[in-house]
Amino acid sequence: MAPTATGGIPAALASRHWCWGWRALWAFLCLGVVLEALHGFKDPSYLGPSQSTRRLMWTLAHAHGTLLGLIQLAFAAYLGLVAVSPGPRRWVWASGLLLAAQGLLPLGFLLGGWFYRGGDPGVGVFLVPVGAACLVVSVGLIALVPGAMHGSETRGRKPPEP
Repeated sequence: MAPTATGGIPAALASRHWCWGWRALWAFLCLGVVLEALHGFKDPSYLGPSQSTRRLMWTLAHAHGTLLGLIQLAFAAYLGLVAVSPGPRRWVWASGLLLAAQGLLPLGFLLGGWFYRGGDPGVGVFLVPVGAACLVVSVGLIALVPGAMHGSETRGRKPPEP
């Protein structure tokens, strides 16, 4: 069961990131298995000499999608631990931008590898900088919360005894 967030943060926000995180993790790990199968069966549409752009783009999609799935789970856990000091609107923006990054970054790499020409990725790769910007702003909103790293901002949790 996903922990609920209190202190002004809607519990649905944390729950949404638990769901997206686990689903993204599953989807992109499955993509990794497919890429390994293409490699294992020596598929020429993936391993051919002219396919290096496709291999790179799809590997980047797998890696970024998996990492972002883990970041979603970390954010959901963080929402359950941190008290709200700057107000819930900041968390809603961080949440939306993090979800946008989860979609845009891997999708840009996937499309860049699917529709490529010569050694250049396809136009879908233009989604990548937009997704990266969403990720940077989202992490900034989360990381730069005034006092969020201090023990006084946690909800009644005491540090473990040594």
